[in-house]
Amino acid sequence: MTQPEPVGELPLLTTAELPDGTRLPVRALCAPAPERFLPSGSGPAPGPPPAPAVLILPAMGTPARFYRRFARRLHDEGLTVLTVDLRGQGEATPRATGRGAPGHGYRAIVEEDIPAVVTAVRAELGTEPPLFLLGHSLGGQLALVYASLAAGRDGSGVDGVAVVATGSVWFRAYGPWRGPGLLLAQALITATAAVLGRWPGTRLGFGGDQPKGVMRDWARQVRTGRYSGKGSALDYEAALATLDLPVLAVSVDDDTLAPATALDHLLGKVPRARLTRRHCTAQEADARLDHFAWTRAGGALAKWVAAWATAPGA
Repeated sequence: MTQPEPVGELPLLTTAELPDGTRLPVRALCAPAPERFLPSGSGPAPGPPPAPAVLILPAMGTPARFYRRFARRLHDEGLTVLTVDLRGQGEATPRATGRGAPGHGYRAIVEEDIPAVVTAVRAELGTEPPLFLLGHSLGGQLALVYASLAAGRDGSGVDGVAVVATGSVWFRAYGPWRGPGLLLAQALITATAAVLGRWPGTRLGFGGDQPKGVMRDWARQVRTGRYSGKGSALDYEAALATLDLPVLAVSVDDDTLAPATALDHLLGKVPRARLTRRHCTAQEADARLDHFAWTRAGGALAKWVAAWATAPGA
């Protein structure tokens, strides 16, 4: 018997299934198919191209359902919009805590999960619509890493990446006052996760419940400024340096978790990207903004994303 969808939830499009049993449900609001006219006495005329699709990758510990309002804003702008939880979060199974909890880190997310989700989405939507990633916070960082690794691989890449309220978490990017505090925090988080076998972020107020592998890789990037995944044979930093795709980078007012200096450091890793950079103010949004509040006041931002995704060369 089919279970009813939770009230307000986006429709389920497909589920990416991994060999290890991980399941990543993908929800979507699909744009209407473009009309194609048949002129009298001739074959089918070329119709307008299909609407671009935007796949939202969440922040650390943030469920995909958190982005429903913003997804609807993007859909109102004529885009196909998809949401998916990161491994172990939200609807993804198994969960990050409890029996059978995954012990993964960045490697599994960028080398296994996102490729599987992109493949599943392409199977449903076809290869014709352009497909963009839109990542928030950690989702934005990993979106850039994935796109860099996948560039040039047949059928597994994307057409561009938008990052919103994101940036490198390298402690030196946070200045002489906040940087040392971040360095101390990563040491405490790493030690706690090592002792407990996981990071109880829901209880402790940062990052949601995470496997120790995710926090280990996050902490390494805090200390070194470099992206890597334990157990990976791939050089994430070298891949980022070769990324040649459209990138939209949007910062927002009052974002203390991803200040401009952190975004500067992240974008410095992709010097070949075709960069468009914007800053969203509270005045433009007509609402209070911060690292998370932008998702509920994203009308202006949705218009920027739609314009960027439909621009020639995007």
